Amino acid sequence: MIQTRQNLALARRVVIKIGSSLLTDANTGVRMDMVQNIAAQVHSLQQLGIQVCLVSSGAVALGRVHLGWLGKTLSVHEKQAAAAVGQTWLMQAYRQAFSTYDIQVAQMLLTKDDLRHRRRYLNASNTGETLFSAGVVPIVNENDTVVVEEIKFGDNDTLGALVSLMIHADLFVMMTDVDGLYNANPNHDKHAERCSMIHALDDKVMAMAGDTDNQFGTGGMQSKLIASKIAIRGGVASAIINGHEQDVLNRLLTGEDVGTLFLCGTDRHSRHQHWIADLLHVEGQIHIDRGAAQALEHKGASLLPIGVVAVHGEFDKGDCVEVVVGDVVIARGLSNYNAQELKRIQGLASQDIESVLGYMDFKSVIHRDNLVLKIGRVNDE
Repeated sequence: MIQTRQNLALARRVVIKIGSSLLTDANTGVRMDMVQNIAAQVHSLQQLGIQVCLVSSGAVALGRVHLGWLGKTLSVHEKQAAAAVGQTWLMQAYRQAFSTYDIQVAQMLLTKDDLRHRRRYLNASNTGETLFSAGVVPIVNENDTVVVEEIKFGDNDTLGALVSLMIHADLFVMMTDVDGLYNANPNHDKHAERCSMIHALDDKVMAMAGDTDNQFGTGGMQSKLIASKIAIRGGVASAIINGHEQDVLNRLLTGEDVGTLFLCGTDRHSRHQHWIADLLHVEGQIHIDRGAAQALEHKGASLLPIGVVAVHGEFDKGDCVEVVVGDVVIARGLSNYNAQELKRIQGLASQDIESVLGYMDFKSVIHRDNLVLKIGRVNDE
């Protein structure tokens, strides 16, 4: 696990997310100079025994260029059409650039729905392993041609973080057009300083992010910090680097002080916890009292029915639900009972479940092994 810059030399599998601003140009479409530069750097890393997966933005942006839709507000179907057009240009550029080094590339299109289902998640992971073993560079993008709002990753920063966990990477790198995270906006504050290393992504660090968008991208600094949080709590270090800098990937991986490095802490999620916290769709909410919250947060307990005060939503046994105290979400987990069953047993001691339902499959509402604490989101309802 990477906990210093020197540890970066030990990385053997890296996911590199490349932003649209680096890859696309309003006049020429694909920036072949940048694609060729990336291919050269990836080849150099492969020579060192490092396996590389690319998460590439740019499909929708390129589609806009080639369809003459720059500056136009696109409908969902127009975005999907732009992605379908742009994806062919994007992969053609990567194939041409990597062929210089006799490296095969492979396209992997994913939706969040693919990663929510364990079988599809494992299939995607196994495909990645097979490509790596064959010396192929996987190039991942969101499947924009079929995706709808409820299964979108939101931006390719999040997609890159989730792919990093899926393929068991050591490092997740977001290559963009800024030097890293600054403690203030460098465009407005001449005294702003780049943060070299971040040991904990707390509220103070999150507040440093000022979001900026352009016509070619959707992920500002805020989305990069959120993606970094997903990666590091799964044991994958994260970095933000400037893709315009010379040989920046090699310099990062040899420990040079470039960009911002987000180090892994000791509070890590298992792969199962990551699946619950970051991938599953929330089907409902369970509101609990403060005594139950104390037991969950400080005693490592399972959630028992006696601590439940309200149930919202329609969910089935095994569905993912949020655990709420007051108006704050403190956890997420897999419910052992459906919503209607839970409404009947809320507030009861575990030994009374069978007398009410006629059976008792579980003593707990959510078992500790299927519970992830401190999701950190405020209830919107």
